Amino acid sequence: MKLEFHPVTEERWDDFEQLFECRGGPHYCWCMLWRKNEHKKSIPSKAGKKASMKNRVDDGTPIGLLAYSDDEPIAWCSIAPRETYKSLGGDESKDNVWSIACFFVKRPFRKQGVTSQLLAAAIDYAKQNGAEYVEAYPVAPDSPSYKFMGIVPAFEKAGFQFVKSAGSRRNAMILPLT
Repeated sequence: MKLEFHPVTEERWDDFEQLFECRGGPHYCWCMLWRKNEHKKSIPSKAGKKASMKNRVDDGTPIGLLAYSDDEPIAWCSIAPRETYKSLGGDESKDNVWSIACFFVKRPFRKQGVTSQLLAAAIDYAKQNGAEYVEAYPVAPDSPSYKFMGIVPAFEKAGFQFVKSAGSRRNAMILPLT
C-alpha cells in the first residue's frame, strides 16, 4: 500500500479531526493521555482534551504524523519531543529524544503494513527535526492493554533496543539516529 505522511499542522487539523472522530477513532482521549497537561490537576473532558491538542497544533508544537491513502487520512502516530510528554519511563540520561507514544489505524486499513510504514516515517520525521534518539514504549504482542503504543517485535525489526521495563507491561526501547 502506497501511503503519504504529513505532520499535523494548522492546515491539516481538519484531517486530524476527521480521523480522530471516525468510527472507532480515539476521540475519547485525543492522544492526550501521556502528554503534559496544561490543566495541571483537573482531567479535562473530551472537548477539553481536543482543545488542548488544538492549542498545541496552533502553537506549532509537534504532535505527530498522519498517514494518507488516496488523500484520505487513515492512520496516526504520536511522535513528538519527549519533553512535551509526561514521564514515560524511558532513559532519562539521554537528551534530544523524541517519543512515540501511540498509533491508530482505521479498521479497514489494519493488517496491511500501515503501522510499519508509519513507524519508519516517524523515525525520519524525528531525524529531520534534529532528534538524536527515538524512544518508544511498546508492549508484548499478547499484552492485554497498551497495544496502542505498538508491539515490541515491530520496534525490534526497526532497530530499537530494549532499555528497561516502563511499568508492568510497557518496554522502553530506543533507537539512536546518529
